Amino acid sequence: MSEPQGSTKHIHLIGICGSAMASLAGLLQLRGWRVTGSDKAAYPPMSDLLAKLNISVAQPFSEENLSPRPDLVIVGNAVSRGNPELEYVLDHRIPFRSLAQLIHEEFLTGRESLVIAGTHGKTTTSSMLAWTYEVAGRENGALAPSFLVGGIAENFGSSFALRPTRPFILEGDEYDTAFFDKGPKFLHYFPDALILTHVEFDHADIYADLDAVKIAFKRLVNLVPRRGRIVAFDASENVTECVSRAYCAVERYGFSADAYWRIAQLSIQAHRSHWRIEKEGKPWLELEMPVVGEHNVLNATAAAALASGQGIPKTAIQRALSTFRSVKRRLEVIAEIGGIILIDDFAHHPTAIRETLRALRLQYPDARLWAILEPRSNTLRRNVFERELAESLASADEVVLAGVYQAVNIPEEQILHPERVVQSLLGRGVSARQLPDVPEIVEFLGSRLRSGDVVAILSNGGFDGIYRRLPERLASIHATGTAPGREQS
Repeated sequence: MSEPQGSTKHIHLIGICGSAMASLAGLLQLRGWRVTGSDKAAYPPMSDLLAKLNISVAQPFSEENLSPRPDLVIVGNAVSRGNPELEYVLDHRIPFRSLAQLIHEEFLTGRESLVIAGTHGKTTTSSMLAWTYEVAGRENGALAPSFLVGGIAENFGSSFALRPTRPFILEGDEYDTAFFDKGPKFLHYFPDALILTHVEFDHADIYADLDAVKIAFKRLVNLVPRRGRIVAFDASENVTECVSRAYCAVERYGFSADAYWRIAQLSIQAHRSHWRIEKEGKPWLELEMPVVGEHNVLNATAAAALASGQGIPKTAIQRALSTFRSVKRRLEVIAEIGGIILIDDFAHHPTAIRETLRALRLQYPDARLWAILEPRSNTLRRNVFERELAESLASADEVVLAGVYQAVNIPEEQILHPERVVQSLLGRGVSARQLPDVPEIVEFLGSRLRSGDVVAILSNGGFDGIYRRLPERLASIHATGTAPGREQS
């Protein structure tokens, strides 16, 4: 697979705008491939990354996108039979691979695979670990490792890097691999060391229940060699079950008194977190970072623990976390207009939504907090979490639910009913409403938002351009001087 470096062979990615696919495109370009790609829709931040790399995205899917014929095609996991490009590939026997297959073959062979897995926190923890290695490399005059994460790490301005060093930091996704490989991607990554953050039910389109999810993570744990190491969250019975039969050392992290890596003396202020890590009951390291939220402190502690075990000095860990700049679409401020702060966050699971809103409460304690949610993920579009969704949103002052994304594709007996979530929130005393589409949401918010409000826009997709439409509407209102003022207390 290293041949393209000198021959400039052509590789085409079907579904290139997925976070992992766009990152893979960048890695392949560094390898020397001529990279093209296609998708049904392109939206930031990955569309911006691809544009920066001068990789064009053909839209929509079409057989014409495969002319001239590529030497190899990568099929994204969201691509299924019936896609015109996939059908052309199969009809003409063009060689193809899954993303996870190619990562293993091209980038992991002969390297040290450091995998971060779990239902929540993978991208942020992977970015923290990669930045920690980067800082350590700079301090020692050495090259940092390669990495591939599922978002744009702001310290790097990228989601990937390729270096000749041995370590490769990789976000391990439990979602399925491809239409021809329904197992999770992370089973292709064979970790030498593993972080396991959380194990909860998710991806209801491919996992029947929580037990099925746990089986996938148990299989991942079973791939770690005896000489390896697992750093695992200590306050989850599901995580405990998944690591119980590991053949390697398992080090637990969290807040409990008997955690191997214990978080102590935590202080979270408006824009900064400070805490101590105790190792085996003894003070080990004081840490501070410009990112808030208990979930991010847990992520940082996991990254620090794994880095230390891999030989990264404590001084580098401290310096890296003190300068960590988060990840695009994780509590990202996208605009501030007339005193109204708009925040983009990828949260699309009740647990992640709850932790995001809790972090915003800490960061903006005096604000009126809005949660604008698009039920878009394959789990959130279903009714499996209706009760939990209402509970997670209840910490907001105002809630707006959009219509279920592509509702026609969900069986009627499985579909989420946003109106029931709204009724549950109203019963809890939370102001909530369901609005069917983005134009109506934007008009409603334009008439209701006032200076001092914080608006969290929650979606794992493009949300029909709300990230552009809402700032434009607020800017227009503010320019004409018709914006609502702060209400008198």
